[in-house]
Amino acid sequence: MSPTIVRGMTWEHERGYGSVVKAAEAYRSVAPDVEVQWEYRSLQAFADQDLESLVEQYDLLVIDHPHIPIAAEEKLFTPLNGRGFDTELATLATQSVGRSHESYKHLGQQWGLALDAAAQVAAYRPDLLESPPRNWDEVMALAEEGRVLWPFKPVDAYSSLITIAAGLGEDPMATAGVFLSEEMLTRAMELLVRLARLVPADNAGFNPIQVADVLAESDIFAYSPLLFGYTNYSRVGYRSKRVQYTDIPSSTRGVAGSLLGGAGIAVSSRSRVMDAAIAHAFWLASGPVQEGSYYDGGGQPGNAVAWESARTNSDSLDFFTGTRATLEGAYMRPRFATYIELQNAVSPFVTSALLGEITITELRERLDAGVAEWLVR
Repeated sequence: MSPTIVRGMTWEHERGYGSVVKAAEAYRSVAPDVEVQWEYRSLQAFADQDLESLVEQYDLLVIDHPHIPIAAEEKLFTPLNGRGFDTELATLATQSVGRSHESYKHLGQQWGLALDAAAQVAAYRPDLLESPPRNWDEVMALAEEGRVLWPFKPVDAYSSLITIAAGLGEDPMATAGVFLSEEMLTRAMELLVRLARLVPADNAGFNPIQVADVLAESDIFAYSPLLFGYTNYSRVGYRSKRVQYTDIPSSTRGVAGSLLGGAGIAVSSRSRVMDAAIAHAFWLASGPVQEGSYYDGGGQPGNAVAWESARTNSDSLDFFTGTRATLEGAYMRPRFATYIELQNAVSPFVTSALLGEITITELRERLDAGVAEWLVR
């Protein structure tokens, strides 16, 4: 008898693709009659994915949690409550890293499972720095020495603005029609403008992977204060030098406020092998798999079992214990079906303001206009 084929779509990176492929190979010994086949899209295509078309083609989708509200409201994914795995679902809720599990919940139902946990963290070269900066004064001092990198292409600049403001004590987009108060936006942007002037000019077009590549290959730069972490760079042999990740610089709220990222696994509501897809999703998100084959394939687990594992931490320069406090205090973006449109529309303005192309006043007007347009119930 031919095996049941479950098709999945993820993103193009060892962290996104190698992880699920390695796990799928291990799954054959668990469910010999099921074959999970994975394909991938580029990182940008992953972020901009058209869910309507993807759910028609694939049974499993690796997704960003801001897509959950629109997927739920348009019934693109299958709710995972009441599908015979409620005990496992309750266990996963207790094994969440910060609000990762919660971020895949909407309208009282669970639409995805935390497969990958992430937030903006800091990174450094332990062979070049005895210890990383722990506050923003120390960051700026190191930046003035020409040893700091910071990715501030639009989506990363936008993420950093949120992280800084939330760390200073004000959650963005908490008031209708207002991105941040005038005072907080000014404080956060003044810090980031100063940082932007101290890092190389090309960082305005860099993403976290590009910064990690430079940190790993060059001995000129030693630290980055805000970027999404990748355990791959902390492992032996991935690049010529290992990069260590740690908590973000402390601010008013300590290391709380970092923008929550990560990725989850969802099941298409159009799947013709729904039971097999749901079973694999729960298996893939479980503690032993996350700590085992998923991590071994290059993944960055979303389950706290893997984050607390002596094996994974030893293998990754304590990536998980070193950034856990930041993840636990991370800021979750507003739950609106149109949130992604807002983020896409206003992110370029943050980079423009950092480069001096528009004023902070103009930035505030555009951010507030975006909130008023897109974040409406």
